[in-house]
Amino acid sequence: MDRGIISIIGQAMKVDLGLTDTQLGLLSGTAFAALYAFGGIPIARLAERFSRVNIIAIALVVWSGLTTLCGLAANFTQLLFSRAGVGVAESGCTPPAHSLISDYFEPGRRTSALSVYSSGISIGYVAAALAGGYVAQHYGWRAACAIVGLPGVILAMVLKLVVREPPRTTLGGTMAPDQAGTASGAVRFGPGLAGVPIAGDFREGRRPAGLERGAPTPSLAGEFSEMLAVAKTLVGNRQAFNMILGVTVGGFANYGFYGFAPLYFNRAFGLSYTTTGVIAALTGGVAVGVGIVAGGYLSDRLGRRSPRAYAMVPAVGTLTATPFYLLAAVSTDWRLATAFLAVAGFLQYTSLGPTFGVVQNSVDSHRRATATALLYIFLNVVALGGGPLFTGWIIDRSGALGSSLPDATRHGLLILLIFYAWASAHYFRASSVQSDSI
Repeated sequence: MDRGIISIIGQAMKVDLGLTDTQLGLLSGTAFAALYAFGGIPIARLAERFSRVNIIAIALVVWSGLTTLCGLAANFTQLLFSRAGVGVAESGCTPPAHSLISDYFEPGRRTSALSVYSSGISIGYVAAALAGGYVAQHYGWRAACAIVGLPGVILAMVLKLVVREPPRTTLGGTMAPDQAGTASGAVRFGPGLAGVPIAGDFREGRRPAGLERGAPTPSLAGEFSEMLAVAKTLVGNRQAFNMILGVTVGGFANYGFYGFAPLYFNRAFGLSYTTTGVIAALTGGVAVGVGIVAGGYLSDRLGRRSPRAYAMVPAVGTLTATPFYLLAAVSTDWRLATAFLAVAGFLQYTSLGPTFGVVQNSVDSHRRATATALLYIFLNVVALGGGPLFTGWIIDRSGALGSSLPDATRHGLLILLIFYAWASAHYFRASSVQSDSI
């Protein structure tokens, strides 16, 4: 919700504060992404040793409060700093979350589990689109910032009460050797599901991995050494690395396209904020969410027959989504454009779960949060940081050359089709490489 709200209320902010589309791109992408990406590294290293649940809960409170404060901004500079703060705080969520989920599920089910978690992207986008669009139209964009920010404080308390810290597991999915003593009796395993802890069976107060007596004292040199080792593992695995490139290039196009799609519907078809919010919820929320979950489960199912399915599912999905993005951008009827965009989002976002699953399966338990943090440097510096900014810049340049605002916005969306085709090429390359990670 907090990440996607700018794209929903961007036109109202533009009118009120006199912003350019390049500045909107900075707010929805670059300002958030730059610190989000690099803030994840130190937090991920903490998550390898301390309670991941506590880290996520604290981060949730901070970024929710900063989103609410965005509604008090009087100029672009204040908005910029608030969004940067949201980015730093949100970096404390996904690396420890991926690590937690990977300890709950063995490798053959991690892609499905991570895709369910990742569908929170679309669920939050639906909530931001519906609530943010309605509130922005009737009460203003400042009220919309508050309505999406405040619930996070309550959810942080729910998270702390409900989620338990599981034992760390090894690459193969079983309990890590250094956990055997401390976790004895703390977890039981279901029949035929090695390494899958049953919820509610963890002891309260168990010391997290890395804090057991006799554990080595962390050092700056050791932390850099660990990060370098994880990076070498991911880069050296040609399949994992090509999938990282695929999700990064595809993410560049996604963040640019969905960052300006609601504005396009408003500008090209004269639709209200409420209507564009509903369209955004259906295309960037429901359709994308179903695609994320479907991609995860389909990859795990087909992966039992051939490990290469983990790369083929996103390869085919991204390639077949490209013409539907084209049709969405050139349709003269907003209903057809909505339908085409929904199909495109469903197909393209099947790539998310398989990529996350391959990355998690490529490293051991004490490196999973770090692997996710490194992946998110690609996703956020290049994709989230560059996609909306690049698209906004293309729109501004097209407008400066004489195009109308609707046509300029369409030009910005069309140029992104190149990146979808590029992303699919990396996934096809990954599918041709045999790798132990999948």
